[in-house]
Amino acid sequence: MKKIPINTEFIKLNQFLKWAAVVESGAEANHLIKEGRVKVNGEVELRRGRKLRIGDVIDIGEDEQFLVTGEGSADIAAKGAKS
Repeated sequence: MKKIPINTEFIKLNQFLKWAAVVESGAEANHLIKEGRVKVNGEVELRRGRKLRIGDVIDIGEDEQFLVTGEGSADIAAKGAKS
C-alpha cells in the first residue's frame, strides 16, 4: 500500500488519481472512474468528485492500493486508519 499525503481537509477522487500519478490527465482519471475500476474503502466509486479524506483507502484494479495520509502519522492515528 502506497501512502499519499495531502495538505488539505479533502481531495476529490479524480484529482487524487492525478496527484498519486495513477493517470496523467483529468480525462484519463474520469474514464478510469466511469469504468468502475476504482474502489474507495472497498466499494466501487463512480463519482469523480467523491471527497477523499485522511484514512481513505483507494484500490485501482487488483494491483494498486493507496492510503490517503496527512502530513504526519498522528493524522492517521487520529482517524483510526490501519496502515
